[in-house]
Amino acid sequence: MTKVAVILSGCGYLDGAEIRESVLSLLYLDEMGAEVSIFAPDVEQRDVMDHITGKPQDEKRNVLVEAARIARGKIAPLVQLNAEDFDALVIPGGFGVAKNLSDFALKGPEAEILPVFQKAIHDFEEAGKPIGAICISPAVLVAASKGDRLKVTIGEDAGVASAIEALGGIHENAATDAVVIDDTNMVASCSAYMRDDAPIADVAAGIRKVIEQVLRMSDKQKKVA
Repeated sequence: MTKVAVILSGCGYLDGAEIRESVLSLLYLDEMGAEVSIFAPDVEQRDVMDHITGKPQDEKRNVLVEAARIARGKIAPLVQLNAEDFDALVIPGGFGVAKNLSDFALKGPEAEILPVFQKAIHDFEEAGKPIGAICISPAVLVAASKGDRLKVTIGEDAGVASAIEALGGIHENAATDAVVIDDTNMVASCSAYMRDDAPIADVAAGIRKVIEQVLRMSDKQKKVA
């Protein structure tokens, strides 16, 4: 059975992990027979947003505690993630990736990456294990990566695409229901809710394709090994 680690960045698309993207990722991993473990950093959120008004709230929340809502409590601190124990990594999107796993939302291509997240990315890359990146995660993955010219998509957002190119990545425009595959760097990505008005059916189709490709690359890597 393929073992997949999933990294969440909180709970709620404006300040944490995008819930639909997270649940769809977990659903397709389960349907395709993967064994999943969920992780999140044990750090304070950069901000807490009111998801009705879109405005910041005067309170503090912990990323791990919030992500546990999606994981139904079955979650571990990201510092405990050991790439040697897994065959692949999946990173759902949401602003938490650009706020809590990094400060990409504030600094774009000058972003700093949360050290424990960067270590996880480097460990999977060095082990030659595939990574699935969804929504804004592909851009942050490029920022965190040691890889050469990662090819990813975040849809058609020109500003984020420019940041990816500035970071040394290759951006490919793609529809919401499409996947972009980089077999050289073992990365599969889709745009998901980078388009706010994307139909959930299209978002689901793109995520399913990412999961399919991640598992395909994992099987290929294990056969080579």
